Amino acid sequence: MKAAVITFPGSNCDRDLAVAFAAAGADVARVWHKDTALPAGTDVVGIPGGFSFGDYLRCGAIAARAPIMAAVAAHAARGGFVIGICNGFQVLTEAGLLPGALMRNAGLRFVCKPVDLIVTGQSAFTDGWAQGARIRLPIAHHDGNYQAAPETLARLEGEGRVALRYAQNPNGAARDIAGVLSENRRVLGLMPHPERAIEAAQGGSDGAALFAALMGATAPA
Repeated sequence: MKAAVITFPGSNCDRDLAVAFAAAGADVARVWHKDTALPAGTDVVGIPGGFSFGDYLRCGAIAARAPIMAAVAAHAARGGFVIGICNGFQVLTEAGLLPGALMRNAGLRFVCKPVDLIVTGQSAFTDGWAQGARIRLPIAHHDGNYQAAPETLARLEGEGRVALRYAQNPNGAARDIAGVLSENRRVLGLMPHPERAIEAAQGGSDGAALFAALMGATAPA
C-alpha cells in the first residue's frame, strides 16, 4: 500500500506518522501543502497532528484550504482512505470531509496524557481491534472537544460511525467521542495519536494495529 503524508507549516507529527506507516509496510511519500496532486498510486492519505498555520482563525481552518486539499477531497470522493489525527482531524472537519467541529477543551487547558478508549465502529482502520476492545493511546490537544448538532450525533451513532470513544472523557467531547468515520468508512478523524503508540519503547503499542489493519484493506479500483 502507498501512503502519502501531508505536511503543513506547523505540522509536528508528520515524521511520526510516516514512520508508523513505514513500520506497517507501506511505501511512504511526503507531500507538501502547496502541491496540487497526490503521488500516483496513493492508497491512503495521512494528515498529521501539530499546529498547522499556527492554529490561526480556527484550528485547521487555513490548512483545509491549502492547494493539496482539493486532491485529498478528490481521493476521498473516489473511495480512497484518509486518516486525520489530532490537528488532522480538525483539518478534515474544516474541509467538510467529516461532520462536526473540534472546540476548546471543556477545562480550557491543554491535555497531554495516555487515555483509555473503547473501539465502537467497524472500518478498515479499526478492524485490527476487536469491537468493544479497550485500548490505550496518547492524546495531546487543546481543542479536542468534539461537538456536532444533535441530529448529526444521532446519525453518527445510528450508522455506527463513532470509531472510538473515551472511557473517561478528558475534554468534554459530546457522547465521549474520540474519533468519527465518513459515510463510506474510508475517512477517519481521531484526536488520539496511534502513531505515538506503535512500539513498547513509546509506552505502548496499541496504535500499531490500526496501521497493520490498513495494510490489508482493499484500495479503491
